[in-house]
Parts: sequence; structure tokens; C-alpha cells
Amino acid sequence: MTDTAIRLLLADVDGTLVTPDKQLTRRTIDVVHALHAADVLFAVTSGRPPRGMAMLIEPLGISTPVAAFNGGLIVEPDMTVIDQKLVPEPLVPPILTLLASHGLDTWIYRGPEWYVRDPEGPHVDREAATVGFQPTVAATFDDLCGQVVKIVGVSDDRDAMARATEAAREQFSHAVTAAQSQPYYLDVTHPAANKGVVVQFLSSRYGVPPAQVATMGDMPNDVLMFAHSGLSIAMGNASSEVQRAARMVTKSNADEGFAYAVERYVLNRAGPPTAEGAAGGLAPSGQS
Repeated sequence: MTDTAIRLLLADVDGTLVTPDKQLTRRTIDVVHALHAADVLFAVTSGRPPRGMAMLIEPLGISTPVAAFNGGLIVEPDMTVIDQKLVPEPLVPPILTLLASHGLDTWIYRGPEWYVRDPEGPHVDREAATVGFQPTVAATFDDLCGQVVKIVGVSDDRDAMARATEAAREQFSHAVTAAQSQPYYLDVTHPAANKGVVVQFLSSRYGVPPAQVATMGDMPNDVLMFAHSGLSIAMGNASSEVQRAARMVTKSNADEGFAYAVERYVLNRAGPPTAEGAAGGLAPSGQS
């Protein structure tokens, strides 16, 4: 950890900013407002669609662009589109076929719309509750392959998810990014639609060098943004692989890990934790 002041914090949403039941705590709201008061820019990025992050904007006072679909669609807080990166249309059918061949249900997102083939499929109800709107049911995706921002493979079979992720990267790595945004979601997006590019976009827009950017997340798709920031913090609920990729590890999102890390490492600019502090929460990556 250096003494370089942090001027921008970019946070993942699910598993990081919100609790396991997808809520903002009072402490989280307060520390984000403390960031504003300290002139530290605060931004969010997620695999969610823009409408699925709209409920965060007012309570957190977000004025920076919102990076939805892991950066596939970047919008102003009023939902005006700044940039959109699409999955190449000819690749949509073979990607859907590949995911299905591994037993994954598939969804697609086009602009503000979310399409599913089975409204009773795994995690549809969970996703609808998370993003705050219902999907459109389509008997087939054949006529929906253009203007696709994100394809999602869905399964609770972690081995199948791992195999599908590896297969998608092997077959389509030249043209898409494939990464898990949740243990049960495999997101396939344009290759420039990843959270590392989001850091670069915000860094350029606001003239903040990478050394003065902090990032916080919990899933493999957050690792790319870790690599482009001076301070990377993994959540305590992240896998050991994600934790090893970060400079620091905080508490879990069930235990105010986001707020704890902001208070200690962004607002207060504390040095490396003492043995007592490490036992209580934050620790250098690899020690928690």
C-alpha cells in the first residue's frame, strides 16, 4: 500500500456494494457520501443492465457514468447512452449453442431489454428482483441476434459453468470476453466490454492516473479492473483466486466489507493493518 491519495473509487455492485439480499446499508450510503465530501469520485460497474442500477443513483448521489453489462453499455446517471459495445451479430447463434451444449440456460440483453426463453428457468425470479423489472419471453432468439450487448449462461452446476467458461474463451476469445459475474452467471460480452476498460474510460474522462484509482470487487470479472488500478480490494466473500489478484482483502458483503474498506483505505489513508486490524477484517492479499 502506498501513500498515494485515491481520487476515484470504482466498485462492483452484487457481492460488493450491496448485501447478499441486494440491499444498500445505511453505513454504505454514508461512506459514499463521505467520499463525495472528500472530493473522491465514486462510480459503479456491474453485469446488471442500466435499469438494474438506477435504484443506486439517488441514494448514493452518483454523478459519474454508470458502466452496465461489465462496460458493454455506459450511460449517464439519467440513462443517456455514452457508449455501447455489441457482441458481433454472426457470433450470437454459435455462442448460444455452445452455452446450451454445456447445459446452461441462456438469456440475451439488447439495449434496455432482457430476453429469456423460459420464464421459470433458473434464477429468472432472482434476477427480476435484483434488477427491478421482468424479462421479455421469446420463443426463439433467432430474430434477436442483432444489437446484443450481453449473453448470459445460467446454471447452478459449477463444473458445467467452469467448462462452459473455458470453452467460450477457447472458441471465441478473439471476439468476446467470457467471465463469471456470479457463480451461476457466465457473461459473454464484446472484448472491450470488461471492467478493466471501464477503469481506463473513467481514468481518461476525469484525468485520474491509474495509481490514484481504487477498485473493489468479488468475482473473476473484477480481476481485470484490479489490474488497472493502484489500489485493488477483494471482498471477503470472493474466491481465493480473486483475493490473490487484489492488493488487499476486506470483510464480506454480509459484514459491511465495502464500508469498512472505504473508511480504512480510501478516506483515512491508513497504512497496512496491524495484526489486530488484519484479524478484524482487512488484510494484505493472501493473508485473509
